[in-house]
Amino acid sequence: MDRAVEGMDRSFGAWTMPDEYREMQRLVRRFVQGDVRAVEDTLPHDATSCPADKLAPLQEKAKAMGLWCVRTPEAYGGAGLNLLGQAVWAEEAKQVRMGLYNAAMGAFGIDPPNVIWEGNRRQIEAYGLPGVEKGTKCFVAISEPSGGADPGRSIQLRAEKVGGKYVLNGSKMWITGAAKADWGIVYARTGGRGRSGISSFIVDRDTPGLSIREIPVIRAYSPYELHFDNVEVPAENLLGAEGQGFQLAEKWLVDNRIQYSAGTLGVAQAALDIAVKWANERETFGSKLADKQAVQWMLADSEMELRAARLVVYDAAWRGDRGEDFKLEASIAKVTATETAGRIVDRCMQILGGLGVSKELPLERWYRELRIHRIGEGPSEVHRMVVARNVLNGRR
Repeated sequence: MDRAVEGMDRSFGAWTMPDEYREMQRLVRRFVQGDVRAVEDTLPHDATSCPADKLAPLQEKAKAMGLWCVRTPEAYGGAGLNLLGQAVWAEEAKQVRMGLYNAAMGAFGIDPPNVIWEGNRRQIEAYGLPGVEKGTKCFVAISEPSGGADPGRSIQLRAEKVGGKYVLNGSKMWITGAAKADWGIVYARTGGRGRSGISSFIVDRDTPGLSIREIPVIRAYSPYELHFDNVEVPAENLLGAEGQGFQLAEKWLVDNRIQYSAGTLGVAQAALDIAVKWANERETFGSKLADKQAVQWMLADSEMELRAARLVVYDAAWRGDRGEDFKLEASIAKVTATETAGRIVDRCMQILGGLGVSKELPLERWYRELRIHRIGEGPSEVHRMVVARNVLNGRR
């Protein structure tokens, strides 16, 4: 029986968290709050990765817990968590300074994009398995200077088939992790306008003609611009069939929104915990901050919004695990979680005053990076368009 379905109490018709996920939640929390944060505390405030010698012992512990590459199917060496499991894991794993873009500093491994498992045996063995076994990194290139929120129309990177290879020309923008990646999945236009003209390719990072330029932004972890100048890709590196690229991109994007959303709520929870502790300790104008109604209401609003957003994310994950079309629910989860987390971190910074904006605490870093989360993985406005379209058409 599906694990998400097991979460339904048939006696009372109420949903409960499966016991195995509650245990995993406690396990990940202890590991992240203890082992991982102890190491991260030795690193610079805006560090984006952990040195290999410090990371290796943490990764061995994660493997021993059976939580290595949580999104990767068990058949390929991963933990094989379903969407609900990924949500529970992400909320705990991302409660570190660099967590929004590097969960637990990479202690649980870095999952290859889930669409690589849709490839053929050669592609899986050459690209997917090394990511699980050796930690080789990958980027996903969808967005372009022409836009990113509407890939079906905005993708202009061309891939022309010449003999036994494809020749790629054009650019990609805002690509995370490209500089340290060994390979990437690149979406290019092989046909006419629209979704059916897009195909997906596996491209080695060191392929001649592929150049990379860093794009500094407000977060510590910079994205990159990729330029393709007659980049030759073997025809055997076509992922899926020609014209199937959009469907593969959508699968990656929709599934990823669950973990993306849950992770922001984990950061919001961590920020709220910091603010509650401070409010109970800080004295000003003759009493604790916790005794002041203005502070109480900020904390109360944060707690209520956080609980509601968490249930929205769980609902989307549960629907996906049941095999339902959950694109609408994933959009709702993405907007609700990222905007809720942004408000909560903002309130927590206000409660802590000067300390809240200092680099003594992770709040100011989370504030900067959560601002990008309202744009990344599709801006809030685009997801609202998805929701509105479904509501207006009676698909709810």
